[in-house]
Amino acid sequence: MARISDVIAEFINNMLEEKSSKEIIIQRNDLADKFNCAPSQINYVLTTRFSHERGYIIESRRGGGGYIVIKKISHDNNEKIAMMLNESIGRSITYQGALSLVHYLLELSLVTERECELIKMSVNDRNLTSVEDKNKVRADILRGMMAVILS
Repeated sequence: MARISDVIAEFINNMLEEKSSKEIIIQRNDLADKFNCAPSQINYVLTTRFSHERGYIIESRRGGGGYIVIKKISHDNNEKIAMMLNESIGRSITYQGALSLVHYLLELSLVTERECELIKMSVNDRNLTSVEDKNKVRADILRGMMAVILS
């Protein structure tokens, strides 16, 4: 049986696929009621499955019941992808953030399974043991790899 997080993520992805605008508006409490879970579970799914690194923009509006806008970033060309990746990586990136980004590249078919594994291994904490600021070095490595991949 699938975990509730997987079911919620699949439901949201299906909603996004149905919309031609690649943008949906949901109410967190309504979605929580639909799946009989706490609203914090919806937040967890949005944070982990619909992050910027995975190609989404989340906007939260408060008041009047509040709602959440989920937008799928369109990638018409490699220049847009490069800008989004550089913004996602920033000056430093955690290993978990790097994993999300690499898996997103795999979803876009910009890297193969093998390349994905090579990138993950190169930015793994075990390989950065002698480095003082692992997250900064990891970001530098990722930016260099992205430049090669998108060229």
